[in-house]
Amino acid sequence: MLCSYKPFVQGYYSPHLNLLNQNPNISIPKTKSKTQFERKSVDGRFDDIDAGADSSGLWKFALPSNVKFITSTSNPFVKHCLKLKNSSSYRHSHASALVVGTTPLREIYRYKEASQEKTVIDCLLLLDKAEIPEGLDTHYGHVVRVSSMVMKKLSGVQSAESIEVIALMRFPTSFLNLSIDQNKSDSRSWFPSTHRILVLDGIQDPGNLGTLIRSAMAFQWGGIFLLPGCCDPFNEKALRASRGASFQLPIVSGSWNHLETLKGTLNMKMLAGHPDIDWKTKKPFSLSQEFVNSLLHAPLCLVLGSEGRGLSEKSQLECELVSIPMSGKFESLNVSVAGGIFLYMLQPKN
Repeated sequence: MLCSYKPFVQGYYSPHLNLLNQNPNISIPKTKSKTQFERKSVDGRFDDIDAGADSSGLWKFALPSNVKFITSTSNPFVKHCLKLKNSSSYRHSHASALVVGTTPLREIYRYKEASQEKTVIDCLLLLDKAEIPEGLDTHYGHVVRVSSMVMKKLSGVQSAESIEVIALMRFPTSFLNLSIDQNKSDSRSWFPSTHRILVLDGIQDPGNLGTLIRSAMAFQWGGIFLLPGCCDPFNEKALRASRGASFQLPIVSGSWNHLETLKGTLNMKMLAGHPDIDWKTKKPFSLSQEFVNSLLHAPLCLVLGSEGRGLSEKSQLECELVSIPMSGKFESLNVSVAGGIFLYMLQPKN
């Protein structure tokens, strides 16, 4: 499934209208600054949910502290979580995402502890009778136990026992959308380290995008720049493939104008991966050790294009093309495989 990531519009809108259409039992008081949803309990448990916009205009949902257990997939909070899972615009309007499974959560918190950065779990959804996983027992906020039916619905995994925990997490402060954050015009503030930046040009497959983010994290690249047409890095499949790296590595979403500003400000070299075939304007350099050594001290951006369409014309014109030498007779590699080779060969040296 392709998931084209379109810049979201940050605005003050009413996500509770859909819930109202779906369930006539929801009442919306008009006298409160924060909107509370009250629905008749399906399973004898609390089903209340609070929603409101914070000072930034982002909508936030919060369960009352007395809600400890959810068994129904019709619960409004479960529906909210499903929309976070399935809709990019909804995720970004709430600046929140679902992280499914123990392993990516541990990876996120292991990194955050080492870097002394703060990550916020708004709610930890725990399978009924399961223990809070080791390594997360000091990081959770509001814990809500859910039935196996709810866990299956939210995780998308048929065997709920294989997934015991899902976290509702706020986007990291290291994520930046330049089409929205107009006050972030200083390109030197986008990435803590700009020696090596991976630029993705129209990568629409979430598995490829997540794998590339994970590889960039593994090889200590400074961050990811997403050009238009890329998949949402907080998409469910992208998060699964990245193993939590989307919450660890700085990610900036912007245009070629933004990228050219970064290049000019920091005098960065622009490279782009391209097969040694079908080149129209200039012959690619070979990714040899000699070529790599010549770039050891140069700050650079590496641009990778989508597997189907390849590099955009703009990327081909603005970058020096580089190809991976192959003795076999295949024309090209999967972008996440080729990206892994580029990231390894060009990784920063201490």
